[in-house]
Amino acid sequence: MPLNLTQKKELVADLANVAAKAHSLVAVEYIGLTVEQLTELRKQARHNGVFLKVAKNTLIRRAVVGTDYACAESQFSGPLMYAFSLEEPGAAGRLVKEFAKANTHFKPRLVVVGGKAYPASHVEVLAALPTQEQALSMLLNVLSQPATMLARLLAEPVLQLARVTHAVGRQKQAA
Repeated sequence: MPLNLTQKKELVADLANVAAKAHSLVAVEYIGLTVEQLTELRKQARHNGVFLKVAKNTLIRRAVVGTDYACAESQFSGPLMYAFSLEEPGAAGRLVKEFAKANTHFKPRLVVVGGKAYPASHVEVLAALPTQEQALSMLLNVLSQPATMLARLLAEPVLQLARVTHAVGRQKQAA
């Protein structure tokens, strides 16, 4: 069922709102997938904070004007599904990578991050980005390491004294 002008304007406004908030975009060829597969993909996307949309490329081009994704508007051609990462930059990449493993008809075509367009092979790089929890734990580890090393350094003389005392006590018991 074709959209009327009002519906198209609403769709473009919604897509522009999502594009303004999104961290990354992955455009994917999806022809050949069944309705059940697409339903499962959409369910996984909702769970992972990814906005999926199949829309006419002209509407997507209008929606990304003035966003980081405008750099790739000339590459929006053919039947594509657009996956916008709303919570974490790598969420769309991880979703596409995992879903593509099980579905040969699901092929990434384009990745856009930080105002730059990359080829489909960069889905692997995008998927390898740490989640927010992983990044925070890595930061905490880096920040706590100097304090841990200082505590070990300060405790070492006491530990050496204890080892020497224990060794002297053993020698006296043996004699």
